[in-house]
Amino acid sequence: MAPAPTEPRRRSVAEEPVTSILPGGDVPFDPSHEFSADEEALAALGYKSEFKREFSLFTTFCVSFAVLGLLPSFASTLYYGMGYAGTAGMTWGWVVAMIGIQCVAMSMAELCSSMPTSGGLYYAAAVLAPPGWGPFAAWITGWSNWLAQVTAAPSVNYGISAMCLAAASIVNPDYVPTDYQTFLLTVLMMLIHGVMSSLPTRWLAQINSAGSTFNMVALIIVIILIPAGTDRESRGLPKFTPSSEVWGTIYEGTAFPPGISVLMSFIGVIWTMSGYDSPFHLAEECSNASIASPRAIVMTSATGGIFGWFLQLVVAYTVVDIDQVLDSDLGQPFAAYLMQCMPQKITLAILSLTIIAGFSMGQGCMIAASRVTFAYARDDCFPLSKYWKVVNARTQTPVNAVWFNCIIGILLLLLIFGGSIAVGALFSIGAIGAFVAFTLPIFIRVFFVGDRFRAGPWHLGKFSIPIGVVASAFVALMVPILCLPSVTGADLTLDTMNWTALVYGAPMLLVTIWWFISAHKWFKGPKVNVEHAMLGREGNAIDGKGEQGRDSGSDALAPVTSIDKKILT
Repeated sequence: MAPAPTEPRRRSVAEEPVTSILPGGDVPFDPSHEFSADEEALAALGYKSEFKREFSLFTTFCVSFAVLGLLPSFASTLYYGMGYAGTAGMTWGWVVAMIGIQCVAMSMAELCSSMPTSGGLYYAAAVLAPPGWGPFAAWITGWSNWLAQVTAAPSVNYGISAMCLAAASIVNPDYVPTDYQTFLLTVLMMLIHGVMSSLPTRWLAQINSAGSTFNMVALIIVIILIPAGTDRESRGLPKFTPSSEVWGTIYEGTAFPPGISVLMSFIGVIWTMSGYDSPFHLAEECSNASIASPRAIVMTSATGGIFGWFLQLVVAYTVVDIDQVLDSDLGQPFAAYLMQCMPQKITLAILSLTIIAGFSMGQGCMIAASRVTFAYARDDCFPLSKYWKVVNARTQTPVNAVWFNCIIGILLLLLIFGGSIAVGALFSIGAIGAFVAFTLPIFIRVFFVGDRFRAGPWHLGKFSIPIGVVASAFVALMVPILCLPSVTGADLTLDTMNWTALVYGAPMLLVTIWWFISAHKWFKGPKVNVEHAMLGREGNAIDGKGEQGRDSGSDALAPVTSIDKKILT
């Protein structure tokens, strides 16, 4: 008599190259079908697959590069990158900043390979935190990251709207844009991006591939077009500013010493380069996620850093008058810069490329933010989470999360009516909120984890800790710098103060108070939602479905709702 066929052996969490909230002895499974390799890794992290995996390494990189949006990001933050330290901050300052940023990106990629889930940094903080601190670490990381994500699309769209209206002013010098017009145009872009981000994953991948390709092509065209098309010589100036002046002159754009001014100018670099975490949040929609997603993170940061520096150089060598760039009636420094050194037709052509690239960037930001909101709502981090964690049955995308973020973003755009300093806080929040969220799990990994971290297929090996130390030190230095005002003493007024500490700090203070008053009683971090079995003595197992997250660092398992002993072959 032939022996009965045996079902395929299921691997325990301890056999997966992941660092999980589940105990190592657990064996995730799904009675209805066999796991693919990606589903198995995700199940070992405690989650069932809810998305179609239609993103590849290239399309994931495309979304990330679209979110990075070098050309529109640079154009939107030129006021800070050039205005605080001038061309010195744009040249060697960019290189210095990129060393710290690349260390953050590589450390994040290592975490992503070990924990390829949409929760990303939030999940990593919960798992890696010392015993008893997992839920609080996840809470702070999650809210900081969400603040950065939810402000990304409105800040990008605000910058693009300002460029559109500046282009109209160039064509018709009598036209002066108003705050009301900027607000309405930005809201329109938010609504369009909300509709686009609600489409099926396959469509989103194709749209973002096209958008990212355009971003790259437009960036290369502009890098070539600016030095080739500059008409500085017709204005009685040399074709390019001498290198000694470009690299050696620090513009006195702040009341602080030159070294501090250069550090303050890093806000432009940090905000521009803050989109490389997108592959982490898209990991549940990416095939071969434990390798493709971390590679996309590093590719995005490295490619963005190199091409971004080239863009900084061509602008630094061709700018005519920094004061006029910052104080132009056009209301948009990048447009004012182009008018200084370019014919009008070339100026409008470059602005057009930047606006289209920025539109694609805003849509990529909306997608990434919706995945973050979905992942946190899945663990009941938000009020009314049961609505925001719904995956639309028709599109297989988190449509409710998209529109939740869209409405919040539109409300934030009311800061436009508070003036340029107030709305500028959107950019500072994006920089500081992202950096805190990026680095908190890295800091925990470096200083508290020890051998509890299980590296995934993509890892840094013996360089993991040194790179993590550099990343942590860089962020510890930059967080207070990003909160400094550009003026001090009697010049510091409500109109000139840096609102970052208030606009970012107040919500974070409130959620911290909320934690100690209430949230610590019911929020337990990532919630297991996949069937799993606890290996018992003599090979028996207990099936169950976790209802609450397991506190990181402890050996306790999440409570189970059903118990059924079986033998796993």
